[in-house]
Amino acid sequence: MALKHHHLSRRERQIMDIVYTRCEASAFDVQEALPDPPSYSSVRTLLTILERKGFLKHTERGQRYFYQPSEAREKVRPSALKRVVETFFDGSLANAVAALVDDAGVKLPAGELDRLEAIIRKAKTK
Repeated sequence: MALKHHHLSRRERQIMDIVYTRCEASAFDVQEALPDPPSYSSVRTLLTILERKGFLKHTERGQRYFYQPSEAREKVRPSALKRVVETFFDGSLANAVAALVDDAGVKLPAGELDRLEAIIRKAKTK
């Protein structure tokens, strides 16, 4: 079952980003990493909601819960990227790629450029 991350609130997405980045996080870890963090009890409530929605699972160690994503990063990557492209690039994949490649501060290694060219060639044949 692929979860739809675009059905999350802004704060829920922030929490999911933190948990995915860290691979696992306690409520305290999440609260520390959130911008303009809510109270500890609010963070715990949000984590419980995300677990009830199926986005997180937890393990217990002593009296602390540690939350992990319920699905692997690779499985949710396409829907997360689609949300970014729709939100920030008006649905244009070309604009998203151009923003990454045209960034003056970024120098792509030759191997990555070759890979991008191969992906584009393959896409043209479809």
